[in-house]
Formats: sequence, C-alpha cells, structure tokens
Amino acid sequence: MRSNDARTLLRAALPTAAAGVIAAIVSAVVAGGKGAIGAVVATLIVILFMGIGLVVLERTAKSLPHLFQAMGLMLYAAQILLLFVFVAAFKNTTLFNPKAFAITLVAATLVWIAAQTRAHMKAKILYVEPDSSEAHKPGNKGSSS
Repeated sequence: MRSNDARTLLRAALPTAAAGVIAAIVSAVVAGGKGAIGAVVATLIVILFMGIGLVVLERTAKSLPHLFQAMGLMLYAAQILLLFVFVAAFKNTTLFNPKAFAITLVAATLVWIAAQTRAHMKAKILYVEPDSSEAHKPGNKGSSS
C-alpha cells in the first residue's frame, strides 16, 4: 500500500472511529448497554466494509486504471446495499439495540465518506509522473537551457 493510500485510509478511519465513540456514549445514555454495543458493532462494520472497499479500489486503480471510475461507483453501491442488508438482518435482534445500530451505521458511513473526500482533496497526488531524466536533456522543452 502506497503512503498516500495508507494516509487516506487513516484519515477516513480515525474520524469514523471518533464518531463511533460519540455514538456509543449517546446510545449508552439513551438506550443503555445494548445501545452502546449496537453503536460499537455498527462502527466496526462501517470501518471494515469501507476500509476493504478502499483497498480494493486502490488495487483496481493500479491493475485496471480504465475501470477505476466504474469500479468505484459499483463498489459504493454494493457497500450501501450491504449496509442496508445488515440493518434488515439485525432489525429484530436482542443482542443490541437495533435503532442505535441503524442510526450509528448511517452516521458512521456519512462520516467515512466525508472524511475520505476531505483526505482526497487534501492529498497532493500527481496525475502525471514527471520523467526527470527526459526533462533535463538538452533540446527538450522541459530543459532550462
């Protein structure tokens, strides 16, 4: 994993984890221990799904750059559908509070998307890799002579 990619992953995961901690505290106050457990489980699911998706997207960009945009759109659609499946699957659970789980799942997903967007906007990623050996040869446009 390149350093830019790792930085993007970290810059998206940390705010999501912080939002999960806040959601767990609020859920514990509102719904008790089961609310806190639901918030923690939801946060972990979002970080896991979105993190795996980011890694898959990075690998796709390296190996199949022409499919990058389509893969990104398909990946986000699949992630959102899987999150809805989790909400539907756990709506009647007694392991944790399903409302706290669902609200935290949506909130953590929105925080992840916002943090990832901000990380990409702040990243200084070259779109074209300059070839320094060609730019300094005499007679080339990039030459200072």
